[in-house]
Amino acid sequence: MKWLNRTPLVGIVLLYMLAYIPYMVITKQLASTPAASLGRPLSALEILPATLMVSGLMTFIFIGLSGWWRAAHQRRIGGITLPVPTRWTFLSGICTALVLFTVPMSLTFQGVSIPFIQLLMRGDVLLLAPLVDLAFRRKVGWYSWVALVLVAIGLFLTIRQRGGLHLPPLAIATVVLYTIGYFGRLAVMTRVSKSGEPDDVKRYFVEEKIVAVPLSAILLALVPMLGLGTQGSQLAFGFFAAWSTPQILPILALAVLLFVVSIFSAIILLDPRENTFCVPLERSASIVAGIAASIILALVWGLPMPTTAEFSGALLMIAAVVLLSLAPAWDRRRLAMAAEAPS
Repeated sequence: MKWLNRTPLVGIVLLYMLAYIPYMVITKQLASTPAASLGRPLSALEILPATLMVSGLMTFIFIGLSGWWRAAHQRRIGGITLPVPTRWTFLSGICTALVLFTVPMSLTFQGVSIPFIQLLMRGDVLLLAPLVDLAFRRKVGWYSWVALVLVAIGLFLTIRQRGGLHLPPLAIATVVLYTIGYFGRLAVMTRVSKSGEPDDVKRYFVEEKIVAVPLSAILLALVPMLGLGTQGSQLAFGFFAAWSTPQILPILALAVLLFVVSIFSAIILLDPRENTFCVPLERSASIVAGIAASIILALVWGLPMPTTAEFSGALLMIAAVVLLSLAPAWDRRRLAMAAEAPS
């Protein structure tokens, strides 16, 4: 996997976006098109179990075959040496489990478009990014603040056209849990791993995932304890019956894409530059992917086309990405010219 270390950050963002588009399309299509065996679309709790289990298995296989586990902290148990998390990466694993659990669920709510839920879940994180940098006394570049403002305007326009949030309680809970998980993960990344060293990225990824993967499955299995109605039977279908249905093929595709997206996301967020740079870059890319996925769903499956405000928000996100991609080079060139100028 040495090519990942040689790929520039903008290239990683593009790959992240290209993987995220089909992930969103497949998830929304499964949650919107009636399954022949059920006579209705699949719910999030019917899609999630197999997706998380297969994606988690692929993650562990990747950790072993790539050799990334050697970069993690080690503990010898009997005659076997195993990677183990520190207290910080253990905390990040808990937060990541919340993200793994809530992202697929956010794409399955009826009457809630992908661009709208994406703007909500990305927008609140973007507002928190500079607070994390300031808390850890990291310098925030001017271009990062401008990109943050562009994203905030896009969020405001979309919510205003919708006339407010108007979300079901479970969707609101999903956004809140996602924000808590993402903020906690971002804080830990900033504290322990934003050095830019390849081994630090590998160490963080391995130690986080060996906690997050099993914990996300446990959290999913505990959902019926909330007593919200039919969750128990839906989870039983997702854990056991889904494997013998035609829907298992797109669910397996989801698992592969979720695995790929998780690697690219970690690389982007662990870039040594400030969070107010990295977070808008990753968040904006996912929102643009959401718009692209919505257009595909509208053209192929007849789902609603994104609204004017959602398109406007996407354009602002693209502007933010362009600014974040070009402005650091402008700053370096300006500083170099200033250093060469005669005093």
